[in-house]
Amino acid sequence: MQRTLLSLAVLATFSFGGTQLALADTSAPASAMTTTNASALNSGIDLQWQDTGVRPQDDFFKFMSGKWLATAEIPADRARFGSFDQLRDLSEQSSRDIITGLAKNKSLKAGSNQQKIADLYNSFMDEKQANALDIKPLTATFKQINALAKKEDFPALIAQLSQLGVSLPVNSGVGQDARDSSTYAVYVSQGGLSLPDRDYYLKDDPKFKAFRDAYVKHVEKMLSMSGEKNADKAAADILALETQIATIQWTKVENRNPINTYNKIELAKLTELMPGFNWTSYFTGTGVGSKVNYVIVRQPSFLTALAKIVNDTPVAVWKSYYKWKVLDAYAPFLSQRFVDEDFGFSSVTLRGIPENQPRWKRGVARVEESLSEALGELYVAKYFPPENKARMQKLVNNLIEAYKQSIETLTWMSPETKKEALVKLSKFTPKIAYPDQWRDYSALQIKANDLVGNIMRSRSFEHQREIAKLGKPVDRKEWGMSPQTVNAYYNSRQNEIVFPAAILQPPFFNPAADDAVNYGGIGAVIGHEISHGFDDSGSQSDGDGNLRNWWTKEDKENFSKLTSALVAQYDAYSPLPGYNVNGKLTLGENIADNSGLAIAYKAYQISLGGKPAPVIDGYTGDQRLFMGWAQVWRGKARDAEAIRLISIDPHSPAEVRGNAPLTNVPGFYSAFGVKEGDKMYVAPEKRTTIW
Repeated sequence: MQRTLLSLAVLATFSFGGTQLALADTSAPASAMTTTNASALNSGIDLQWQDTGVRPQDDFFKFMSGKWLATAEIPADRARFGSFDQLRDLSEQSSRDIITGLAKNKSLKAGSNQQKIADLYNSFMDEKQANALDIKPLTATFKQINALAKKEDFPALIAQLSQLGVSLPVNSGVGQDARDSSTYAVYVSQGGLSLPDRDYYLKDDPKFKAFRDAYVKHVEKMLSMSGEKNADKAAADILALETQIATIQWTKVENRNPINTYNKIELAKLTELMPGFNWTSYFTGTGVGSKVNYVIVRQPSFLTALAKIVNDTPVAVWKSYYKWKVLDAYAPFLSQRFVDEDFGFSSVTLRGIPENQPRWKRGVARVEESLSEALGELYVAKYFPPENKARMQKLVNNLIEAYKQSIETLTWMSPETKKEALVKLSKFTPKIAYPDQWRDYSALQIKANDLVGNIMRSRSFEHQREIAKLGKPVDRKEWGMSPQTVNAYYNSRQNEIVFPAAILQPPFFNPAADDAVNYGGIGAVIGHEISHGFDDSGSQSDGDGNLRNWWTKEDKENFSKLTSALVAQYDAYSPLPGYNVNGKLTLGENIADNSGLAIAYKAYQISLGGKPAPVIDGYTGDQRLFMGWAQVWRGKARDAEAIRLISIDPHSPAEVRGNAPLTNVPGFYSAFGVKEGDKMYVAPEKRTTIW
C-alpha cells in the first residue's frame, strides 16, 4: 500500500532496503539502551560469527559474518534477516510491551493518546469480528465506485480515495517547494501500479513473467471473493491497463533527478498538460481547493500520456481497477480469507516469505502507522537514556569537523565551490533521538470495534494534517520518522540529519564499547547522512534547502567523473546470478556509504588527538572501526526479495555495502595489509574518493 497525499520532504535514508544490521547480543532485552562506566569498555565487535578461513583481504563481509551466513536461517515470516532486523525486533518488542499494557488498562482517559493506542490495537486484534464482517467494511466505497457513470466523475473519486491511502495514477502531496524551501507547495506525481515497479510489467524475463501470471490469478480471486462478476476478464483488463501505465511512467533513475522533476505549473494550465481531467474537482476533493495557485509536477509527460489512456479505456475497466486498488489497500484489515490471499501473493510470491507475521506484530505495525509519535513519546520516556543524546551530539560534531577538513583539502574542487560547500555544511541541523514537540492527535477518532474505519480515519487525518500546512510557515521541528524507527535520514529541503532513538543501540551505537566501533557504526551513519547533502542529488541544493547550482562548471564535471566511476564499480556487482546492482539507481546511497565511512575514519583519527588507540581483542583501533562497519551489514535475503530490491531499492544489497566502500578507503588497506593480488585490492588510481 502506498499513501498518495503525504509530506513530500526529500528524505535520503540510511535504511537497509535489502540490507540488515547485526546485534552483538541478540538475546539483549529491549531495555538494553543503557550506559556503562568507561572503565568497562570493550571492543563492541561480535567475533563469534567470524569465518577466519576467509582472508579479510579477499572478502571482508564473509570474514566478519561467514559463520552467521552459513548457519543463520531467515525466519519464516521474513523476506530477509540480519542484524538490522534483530535491532528492529527489539524496538518492536518494546513497542508491544507499551501497547499491550495500555490495551489491558480499563481506566485510560477517554480521548487520550493512550486510549487511542489501546483501542486501535484492540480493534486489530479482534479477528473474530473481522471474519464476521468479511467484505462489509468496503461495501459503501464499492457502491460509490459502481455508481460512476462517466469519466468526468473520476477526479472527485480519485481525490476521495487518495485520502484513504489508495494509490491511483494521479498522486499529490504536500512538501516544501524545492526552489523556495520556506514555502509549502503541492506536488503532483505518477502512480497507479500494484506490482513493485514498472519492470515487473515490462521486462521480458522468466521470473517477471511468472510474477505477472500469478498477479492476474491473484486479482481475479480477490475480485471474485469481493463479489465482482466476470472477475477473470476484469483481472486481465487490469493487468493490461497497469501495463499501459507502466509504459509511460518515468524510471526510478529518472525520478532521482531533482531538476527534471521540478516543473512549476499554474493550476489553470494543468488542463493543457492533462486534457479531460477536471483538476478543480480533484483539488476540491483533496481539500487543497484554492489554497494554492500553482503545483509542482514531477513527471509532466506521464500526465499527458495518461490523458490518452483514460480516454481510450472504457469506464467499466476503470471501475474494476478502482475497486481492485481499494481492495488491495485494505485486504490486510478484512477477514482471514482476504488476509491469506493478499499475503499469498504480496509476500509469498513476490518476496518468498512462507509465513505471515503473528497478528500482534501486524497490530503493532498499525499503531506505528496511525499513531507513531503518540507511541514514540511513551517509547522515549521508557527506553531512551538522556545521556546517550549528549554523546551522540559529540559524535555529530566530530563528523562535521572531519567533513569540514575533508572539503578544505579536496584536490578536485576549486576554492569558489569549496566556499559554498562549507557554507552548506555550516547550516546542517542535527536532530537526535526524538522531536522537541510531539504531534497532536486530538482530532483523530479511534473506536475499539471499528478496524477498517480506524484505518480510514487515521489515513484521512494524516491527509488533512498535511493539507493544513499550506499557507503556513514551514515547521522545521517536524520529524519524518518516529523515535522507535531503526533508521536515519537526511532531508534536503531542511538540510537536516536525523537519528531516531531506536538506531542508537548496538551495533550502531554501543555506550559500553570503545570509540572505534562507534565510529565504524553510528559514526559512519552520521557521515552517510551528511554525505547525502553532497551526493549527486543533494549537491544540487544549497544550505537553505533550495535547488540552486552553487558549482563551477569545471567542478561539476570533475564531480560527474568521480560519480561515473562509482556507477561503473557498482554496476559490476552481482549478488544474485543474472541480477546486477543498478549503479545509477543506487548512486546517491553509494556515495553516502563511501563518503560516510571515509569521513568516519577521519573523524576517529581526530578523536584520538594524536594518541595511540588501544588494542582490544587482538585488533587495533583502525581494524575495529572497519569491523564495526562490516558487522552492521550482516544479513541475507530470499531470492525473490533480492530481485525485488535490486529492481526498486536505491540502496545496494548488504554484502555489497559491507565490502565495496572498504575498497575505496586507503586506511582499510593499511589496517589489514591489503596488497595487489588480494581480491579486495583496487589499484590506487582506480579508487573513488569523492568527499
